[in-house]
Amino acid sequence: MEGYLRRRPAYTLLPSLRPHDSSSTVNVEWYGDTESQDQLAIMDACLHDLYDVHRAETIFENLRASKANTLLEVRIYNAFLEAYLQMAQREPQTAEVWLGKMWDLYGALESGKAHLAPTASTYALMILSLLRYAIALLDSSTPPELQSLCPFTYKELLSRITVREYDIKRVVSDRVISNEDGPQLIKELSRAAVQLNLPTLVAELGETHAMATVQPDILDTIPEVRPVLKDKSEDGTVETTTKEIPFNLDNLRRHLSQINFARRVLPDDLAARQKLLEESVYDVAVERLEHEAAVLNSIGVGSSFGRDIRQWMWDWHTKLKVRLEEEVKNIQKLEALPAKKGKKTRSNDLSQYLVLVRPERLSLITIMEIMRLQGSGGVSQGMKTTRALVGIGRAIEAEYKAQMCKKNNIALPPLKHSAEPGYFSGLGYTNLLERRVVAARHIMDSEAWTSNWTQVTRSQVGGLVIDCLMDVAKVVRTAMDKNTGEVISEEQPAFYHTYEHQRGQKLGVIRFNQVLAEAMAKDNLRTTLHPRHLPMLVPPRPWVGPESGGYYYNKSSAMRYKESVEQASYLRHASDMGNVELIYAGLDVLGSTPWVINQKIFDVVLEVWNSGEGLGKLPPAVYPSPEPILPPDASPKEKALYLYKLKAHSQEKANNHSKRCNVNYKIEIARSLLGDKLFQPHNLDFRGRAYPIPPHLNHIGDDLSRGLLKFAERKPLGERGLRWLKIHLANLYGYDKANFDERVQFVEERLDEIFDSATEPLTGRGWWQKADDPWQCLATCFELHEALTSPDPLAYASSQPVHQDGTCNGLQHYAALGGDSRGAQQVNLAAGERPSDVYTYVANMVESQILKDVELGNPAAAMLQNKVSRKVVKQTVMTTVYGVTYIGAREQIEKQIRAIEEFKDSDSWMLSSYLAKSVLGCIGDLFSGAKDIQNWLTLSARLIARAIPEERLPEALDEFNRSKQVKTEYLPVDKLKKEQLTSVVWTTPLGLPIVQPYRKTKRKQVMTKVQTVYISDPNMASEVNSMKQASAFPPNFIHSLDATHMMLSALECQTQGLTFAAVHDSYWTHACNIDQMSTIIRDTFIALHSSDVLGKLREEFVERYKNYKIPLIDMKSVSLIKALKTSGVQMRVSKKQAEELSLLESILVIDDKKTAVTEVETTEEDKQQMLQEVRGLEDFDEEFDVDAESLDKEAAAELAKMEKKKDQAKAQLKLLGKFVTLTDILPPVPKKGDFRVEAIKASQYFFS
Repeated sequence: MEGYLRRRPAYTLLPSLRPHDSSSTVNVEWYGDTESQDQLAIMDACLHDLYDVHRAETIFENLRASKANTLLEVRIYNAFLEAYLQMAQREPQTAEVWLGKMWDLYGALESGKAHLAPTASTYALMILSLLRYAIALLDSSTPPELQSLCPFTYKELLSRITVREYDIKRVVSDRVISNEDGPQLIKELSRAAVQLNLPTLVAELGETHAMATVQPDILDTIPEVRPVLKDKSEDGTVETTTKEIPFNLDNLRRHLSQINFARRVLPDDLAARQKLLEESVYDVAVERLEHEAAVLNSIGVGSSFGRDIRQWMWDWHTKLKVRLEEEVKNIQKLEALPAKKGKKTRSNDLSQYLVLVRPERLSLITIMEIMRLQGSGGVSQGMKTTRALVGIGRAIEAEYKAQMCKKNNIALPPLKHSAEPGYFSGLGYTNLLERRVVAARHIMDSEAWTSNWTQVTRSQVGGLVIDCLMDVAKVVRTAMDKNTGEVISEEQPAFYHTYEHQRGQKLGVIRFNQVLAEAMAKDNLRTTLHPRHLPMLVPPRPWVGPESGGYYYNKSSAMRYKESVEQASYLRHASDMGNVELIYAGLDVLGSTPWVINQKIFDVVLEVWNSGEGLGKLPPAVYPSPEPILPPDASPKEKALYLYKLKAHSQEKANNHSKRCNVNYKIEIARSLLGDKLFQPHNLDFRGRAYPIPPHLNHIGDDLSRGLLKFAERKPLGERGLRWLKIHLANLYGYDKANFDERVQFVEERLDEIFDSATEPLTGRGWWQKADDPWQCLATCFELHEALTSPDPLAYASSQPVHQDGTCNGLQHYAALGGDSRGAQQVNLAAGERPSDVYTYVANMVESQILKDVELGNPAAAMLQNKVSRKVVKQTVMTTVYGVTYIGAREQIEKQIRAIEEFKDSDSWMLSSYLAKSVLGCIGDLFSGAKDIQNWLTLSARLIARAIPEERLPEALDEFNRSKQVKTEYLPVDKLKKEQLTSVVWTTPLGLPIVQPYRKTKRKQVMTKVQTVYISDPNMASEVNSMKQASAFPPNFIHSLDATHMMLSALECQTQGLTFAAVHDSYWTHACNIDQMSTIIRDTFIALHSSDVLGKLREEFVERYKNYKIPLIDMKSVSLIKALKTSGVQMRVSKKQAEELSLLESILVIDDKKTAVTEVETTEEDKQQMLQEVRGLEDFDEEFDVDAESLDKEAAAELAKMEKKKDQAKAQLKLLGKFVTLTDILPPVPKKGDFRVEAIKASQYFFS
């Protein structure tokens, strides 16, 4: 591992984005563009079920002739070959036309004109065209016109397959070949192989036929079931028939899968359940709703009164299905009208998308998704309109792609990674790469092409179906008349669209009717869950590509892109280059950990939930706090305080409702999975941090989620395991600042309480309820009680996960990077008899500062004296490493201050402002090394975000000259700004390219049926947000490091046979394996930080940005110049240049032989343009032609101020048209301190 990490990681280098209006082909070739993506999506939809092949063909030919032709992969050509073949079957009268198109397109592939090579699927389609139409040259029945069109025979096709070295079994087993076509196809190819004198191929074809007619040997220990046989006529008569096993290509595909990957297929029962779970969710939902509605009607409770969510959903579904069918027909009629009469617009050009999914499924998707989105995005009892439109459009797209996955029926068993010869050796890595490439090619060849939809399309489709839902979905709301006592009922919309104001902006929202929102918090929500939101019943598909892995039929991405085409493109190219094998392997390891629901915890949770009580952090059914009351004759200040409290009360009540809905989901999922073994497929965020894909119930969730889950595998505790189980219990209770012996003693002294909690969790003394993490604490009480009451506690087989948590892990990485001895001591990198607590240490530092300020008469200090606890400063200390600002720190501390009873009615803003400054100051003093590295990372990002590729400058100048019809060598400042599109990109030690997505938001106005929405277009290149790029780089870089450490630990645990799970910087395994995992954690951390992380980062920046230029006009900032000087940057310039660059004099070094600054040749017209760009320079010349001595003191000061501005403007003028090479002013890495990372081996509290 150490050797692997010391080597330079393989960089993924792509060209920088170009402005969206540039004539350059870079964006289209490397990242795609919105218009082309939209055309691809329409083309895909039109080809599906042959909806409109003529339109798809027109788009295809236009793309082939445009600069977007690089987006046309060979699978698109295959999709058209298949469509042409199907059209020939559908329209036999024009078959020759369609077959002619098919053969012409194949000819473009075979000849190289399309710049793509045919695949196994291409040849399968061409052979099938020969087979279906009997176009062999010796066949006298072939129509002459078709014979003349056909440019090849079976023999010629087979010859080309052989030349390209494609496996003939792959061709024969392609998804387009049916069971009926298979035997005849093998027969024809065998005859051609004999003619070509290819005996090996003849044998392979015979073997292929045998494989397809043999029952797959899946369960060796189970007696064979007699296969269903069909009649085989040997001479055409009924009398002489024998029995044969039907030709079944599914058998062949499954068999081939086993051969290719040397793994057995999944057990049939689990695989079948997972397939059923994923592929038929909407059908099952319809059947369940229909059945429940019928049952309720049969017993007389099907009326509107007393209905629950399932009855409403069935009612909405039946109405919405009919409404959608009518809507699609209406849109198709509009689209069929001539352009003038129909006034066809984008909003009614949607039918090709709406017919991809059947109306009954469209209806269920819309209902299930809108129910799932309730309370999301900070909107109580509803959701933001834009989120709903795009989310439902994305769900419809996902269902279409899931249908295509099922249609493809790709057999791909899990690829378990062997521990030998290890992940980090050259042989081990090559083995990973080769196996993944084989699997990826297998999937690519077997999978039909589909295209992603654009955000505009998603919002348009989502808007249409939501509008239909809001029109038909009703609920009946009842209330009692306060005067008459009469019960009044009224039918109301279940959902409605409205607006609210957030932070001064008008925001469109979709609200739930109050009666529906209340039902969501208490009714059975199983019907609203989609399997892509559930754990899996079988190990996830191995990750073999950026979009291939995880669930079997629901498409998942290996990375959660933040609306960034760059991130997707970088990962795709890194995957193609074989740079991310260990990332894929790490995700597979994390996903392969089996879990089960903790039945005992579930039973207690269910009892508490049904009681409606708020226990163990479960939200109560009825919010307990009373609404604030405005006192009579309240003063303005009291009124303001009342309004503040009322707003807070309303928000907390809404939050309680949202929490109830969230917990309801968890309980329903746990109920449905009791007794099953579960798996959590994982993917990454853009920084490389791993997360489970199922959002509702996973180990990264809250205390309840973690308490409900335990490992499926059990392992004997042993002496050390029993000790660690006790330490774990103390940690969960909150007693985690003592040494290990004291924690063990803490538990042993409370065994009576622990046993009471385990035997009478709800009727006993309730010790577990006071814990920091009550549900996990109770789960461990159960486990410890079972162990200690078993005949042999050391032999007790435990499945309770035990955690090892880092101490403020971000600061641990900073201390190791900077060799900061003082900081290392406070975050337990250095050995100590007791665990250090950095939060308490900082709180004590702040108290010392407060004492000094009290003596100086500071009123805020006087109020806060002896009130600053560990809890008050914890969040701010924790998030400092992730770039928390003063504003963020003040808000965090204000929240803590308001929780202190005596400060409830105090000026919390004043107190939190004072305390935030004190806390940030103390942290800076304590972690000076971390601050230096943070500043270095920020400064590097500031420079990168201002840089422009050198080769782009002449391109941009040429585009400017052509657009303005001028001839100049000078690019104006506003044009230069639009060229600053360079993101901060770096590579983790495991080869993952990280791309910061922060750009200036450009939104596109989209008209939908619900409202006009403004949607950001990720395909539209816009300038980077340089401030965000700089401020986010330090925390993102540290996150990428802790993600790397976790992945290294996961791979090493897998190698050593340990069960492993992780929540970022909290690593989990069985109690008996904690000592072994602790060693792994330390070894991987030492290996990571012994590899010169920052030095390699700077080397990568030098390589990645070696030909990038920064306009000097963008370096005029005083703070930037000061930061460059402080970091030791020197800019080499000639003596003449130094005289002109007075603004930068503090970082200039005279060197006439080698200068870092280049400048463009400017004409007199260019200089006049420059003069105009320095704002107000001419005004200064006219305004200041006065006698300074004749002015009074105030006017003289104003004159001096304006004169200074004038000088600055003149100095800025000298910067225009000049550039400096980025790598020449990239700051050096800060010097490292004397702390050596190897010391953590002696620190027992590093992770504890």
